[in-house]
Amino acid sequence: MKTKSFLLAAGLVLATAFTFSCSSGGDDDGGGSSSSGGGQGGGSSSSGGGQGGGSSPSGSFQTVTIGSQVWMAKNLNSDVPGSKCYGDDPANCTKYGRLYDWATAMGLPPSCNSSICSSSIQSKHKGICPAGWHIPSNDDWEKLFRWVDGQNNGEGSGEESPYDSYTAGKYLKATSGWNWNNYDDVSGNGTDKYGFSALPGGSGNSDGSFGNVGDGGYWWSSGGLVVVGSAYDGDMRYVVYGNCRDDCVRAVLFSVRCVQD
Repeated sequence: MKTKSFLLAAGLVLATAFTFSCSSGGDDDGGGSSSSGGGQGGGSSSSGGGQGGGSSPSGSFQTVTIGSQVWMAKNLNSDVPGSKCYGDDPANCTKYGRLYDWATAMGLPPSCNSSICSSSIQSKHKGICPAGWHIPSNDDWEKLFRWVDGQNNGEGSGEESPYDSYTAGKYLKATSGWNWNNYDDVSGNGTDKYGFSALPGGSGNSDGSFGNVGDGGYWWSSGGLVVVGSAYDGDMRYVVYGNCRDDCVRAVLFSVRCVQD
């Protein structure tokens, strides 16, 4: 068992324990993936080659196919009320996309940051995503991780859910932009094999503070869980908050990556 703690803006500490076992394959069908380019929320680096052809434009953003899923190739950069650029610097919106609290990302009333609002969550919850797209569910993120692990003889938590992976992040993270891991003397960058181009956009807090840009990327799920990419151990996985359903979690600002319906 491994335990990691991630320090977020204004002293928010997210701590969780993970148990891992070898996983022999993903639960997804589908073949290769396509590389990607620009997009709504733009990462600063170009994406990896992937196993398929070029990127597919969809409106004003580009997409990437990984297994049977189609994802936005960059983080969402939709300027809706309540969203922020990291450090209030517009250049960071261009580079990383905007940061959103959970209720804003889900298109729900702000009160849903301090209550469950489960009856308002749809199976493919659109939220602030464009038509035909939705906020990824826990299952959507698991499907992505399982497929990537399955294609790369990766390590994950078997049939358990939520599915935790110490392997998928290597292939989903961008090839540049992640800080150096001084503890292990290795780069936090990935191979971006599938063109997902995950970048460490950091987080924001309700008091106006920000933290962890360059070190951590955090993405919302419609289920309120967060996918974490960390430069410190080179992985990308779930952080599970258990019964924490109030503003200690949901009012924090994280990135959004939409997946196609």
